[in-house]
Amino acid sequence: MARQYDLDLLRYLHVLVEEQSVSAAARRMNVSEPTMSRQLGKLRETFGDPILVQSGRRMVATSYAARIRERVQRLVHDADRLHEDRETIDFANLAPRFTIRANDLFVGAFAAELTNLLRADCPNCDLRFAPENDEHVGDALRGETIDLYIGATDEMRPEIRRQTLFAMSIRGLVRRGHPILSEGVTPESLVRYDHIGISRRGVRNGPIDTILEEQYGLRRRVVLVVPTYYAMIESIRETDMILPLPDIVIDRLPVKLIRLVPFDFPFALRPVEAFQAWHPRRDADPVHRWLRDAVFRVTRSKARSTARRKAWARSTGD
Repeated sequence: MARQYDLDLLRYLHVLVEEQSVSAAARRMNVSEPTMSRQLGKLRETFGDPILVQSGRRMVATSYAARIRERVQRLVHDADRLHEDRETIDFANLAPRFTIRANDLFVGAFAAELTNLLRADCPNCDLRFAPENDEHVGDALRGETIDLYIGATDEMRPEIRRQTLFAMSIRGLVRRGHPILSEGVTPESLVRYDHIGISRRGVRNGPIDTILEEQYGLRRRVVLVVPTYYAMIESIRETDMILPLPDIVIDRLPVKLIRLVPFDFPFALRPVEAFQAWHPRRDADPVHRWLRDAVFRVTRSKARSTARRKAWARSTGD
């Protein structure tokens, strides 16, 4: 007999897998934690899978839940659009102006294509990308300083809506001929060279340092911290420093032309998930929904293209 589940249960699944926390999912759905725990129990029974499992002090999605997340997200997304009951908007006669807070990673990878997509429907649409600053993202969305946030910070106000866009893997980037390439990338060889950190707030340590210290008893030397992802790309070819970067940045670089070589770290780093976030007052706004749809389409298209290039590179050994 086929398993039965309704759209509401899929909504709970969608939020639980995105938040990977019963309490955070409960806040987002505006229900109690016991209610969310009961829904998780129903999901486990329905799908025959734990959905979320304990990993240290936090919960993580199972392989099955991670595998079906995008399909569930699309189902919920499409169902929400079916339930919308509003007149068709003539975007050609609108002139909306949107302010999006995003770091240079997103701007460099997606801004041009997003602008082209929006202006194809709405020639008078204008975008402004605001730099990251010390104002809390939730406060900026509440106060309408920005219309949309795109990033990876988990510091969200409880009422803020969010939608996962893509996951980023962290890789290393060094100059062509760097000695680590010939000796082999190991935890021990990593700590023999200076590293560059990327942090707008000047934070030096991160997941790489945690793994090196806790699993191998090693420490790397972060001798330089820069505020943006693109700040040191041109300069590292003149040094032996190692620059960790998200794969979505590396995949857009002409690495051979600029004499740089990417490499994988010799241990598993948890992917960084980027998402878009907005205030719930904008949920039913059709123009804002149009913006979010465009962001979703552009980023997912790029992510699929990147995945295909990686699969091809692995198959050819390039």
